[in-house]
Parts: sequence; C-alpha cells; structure tokens
Amino acid sequence: MLKKLRTIGRMAFIALVALVTCCSGAWGALALWYQLPGSIITRTIGSAIWMVGVIALVTLAVNRRSWLPAGFYAVIYAVLLCWWASIAPSNNRTWADDVSHLLTGTVQGSQVTLNNVRNFNWRTDDDYDARWETRRYDLDHLATADAVLSYWGSAAIAHAMISFGFDDGSHVVFSVEIRKKRGQQYSAIGGFFKQFETILVAADERDIIRVRTNVRGEDDYLYPLRMDRAAMRALFLSYVRGANTLAVTPAFYNTITSNCTTIVYRMAKQIEPGLPRDIRLLLTGYLPEYLYKVGALDRSVPIAELRQRSRITEKARSSSGDDFSTAIRAS
Repeated sequence: MLKKLRTIGRMAFIALVALVTCCSGAWGALALWYQLPGSIITRTIGSAIWMVGVIALVTLAVNRRSWLPAGFYAVIYAVLLCWWASIAPSNNRTWADDVSHLLTGTVQGSQVTLNNVRNFNWRTDDDYDARWETRRYDLDHLATADAVLSYWGSAAIAHAMISFGFDDGSHVVFSVEIRKKRGQQYSAIGGFFKQFETILVAADERDIIRVRTNVRGEDDYLYPLRMDRAAMRALFLSYVRGANTLAVTPAFYNTITSNCTTIVYRMAKQIEPGLPRDIRLLLTGYLPEYLYKVGALDRSVPIAELRQRSRITEKARSSSGDDFSTAIRAS
C-alpha cells in the first residue's frame, strides 16, 4: 500500500512539474513574441525556437527519466526572467497623436492647473484637429462626478472613465489608457506582456466621449456618482497626483492589474478604505452593478432601470457637439 502511494505521489509530482513547465514555457514564448527586438519574423522565430526547446527538454526528461533536463530548463527560464525584468517602461517613444502629450497638474489651494488637456475634434480615427490646452479649475466649485462606461463588444468589458463637473457647466474627464506607439493597435493579450505604457488622459467630454460614440461606434453610459464634495475633491486630486507620477516615473499597462478600473479603485480606496474587492473590478462591463452594490449609485430604482436611463449613445450621436455635455445629460 505504501509503495502504491509513493508511486501515485511521484506521478502527481511529475505531472505538476510538467504542467508548470508547459505553462511557463507558453508564457516565455509569448513574452519573446511581444518583446524581442526586431520584426515580426524575428519575434516569431525566437518564440518558435523557445517552444521547440521546451518541448525537446520535456520529451528528453520523460524518455530518459532524468531530472537533468528540468534543471537545465530552470536555468534558461531564470535567464529569461532576468531579461524580462530588464525591460523598463519609457516616456520617450514615437507616440500616437492622441497620447503624445503627458498630463501634469499643479495645485495651489483650491486652484488646479492642468497642462495638456486633450480637446480634439474628431471626424474619423485618422482625421482630426489636434488641440492640447492648459485649463484651470476651482475645486470649490466642483459639483458632480460621473462614471462613464464605453462598450465596444462584450457586455463584460467596458472602458471606464470619471467625468468631473463644475457649477459653471464645464466638465473634464480623466481616463486611464494604454499609451500606443504610432501605428500600434490595442491587444488585450499584449497588455499582459509590457506592450503598452500607461497614460492618464484628461480631456473634454466632447473629445473623449464623442470619439467613442460617434466615431468608433461604441455604446456609452453615464452614471452620476453619489459622492460628497470632499470625496470628489480627494478623487480629483488623486488623479492629478497620479498624472504627475506617471510623467516622472513611467509604468506599464496591464490588462488585469493596472487597467482603467483597477487604478480608479486604488485611488478610491485611499478615500474609502472599506471598499470591497470584487470580480466586477476586472469584468469592467459589470462595474455599474458593483457601484450600485456599494451605494455609489442611485438605489431608488432597480439597476436594470438605472442602466437604461444612463445610456447616452443616441444623445451623443444626435448632438451637434456645440453643447455636448448638456445634450448627453438631457432627460
């Protein structure tokens, strides 16, 4: 009986080692494909060589019943991890126009000056008038905070933004986004492999919401948040601090751990430490249900009705753009 248990244990251990080797090998192949310098052909060859080598070592270990190939794999995988750790984010690349300028801010009492607020006039994704502005805001006149969610496919995935409104009718939207290089396209998988840096964009609603609804065909929702002025002010200032930090210390975007929602959550948690973790912080399309649960949205109506009321897509598309913020909030 003891011998049988030892045999089962040995087989389970071998299976575990094989599983870890296969998973780490697949990760290594993707890391090489996304980060090896050179053309797509070079990256494909490098990734393929790595996978062939991993398969050969696993086969050799099984056929010869030897741990030596596993030891050799551990060494080369450690080298791969050292190379991976050496890949550092940068603010000095040839960036796409819409993320070419870094947001920074200065705070003097209640007065906040934001440099490089984006105010593009979009006709298509490739045809636009680029404008970067310096804007000043008085936090004593901060009146509202709205969560804006933009959907482009799956109901489970959305891009989340926060729009702050002032009592003079002006608005500014903060959005955590990938910082694409010129000609680069978004990739959810690439977001796991240091393909993009993170940028914090501040923009006019007519720019950052309208480009999604009217140019890219996305479906947008605007949810007024239940926050007192002190919390709104603290969240606004946390965005300014975050932007200033990224301007000095660049960071990689990560599809799971450092995306548009998780960063907002970390900021909000500084204000309200009791905020619970939830899978809906990752499945961003269901963020309204999370906000509803924690009391950040109006709970006088069911969430399904609130979602229906909050849809602004058609209002945005029918707006001329001259008074966009008023048009998307029309009852």
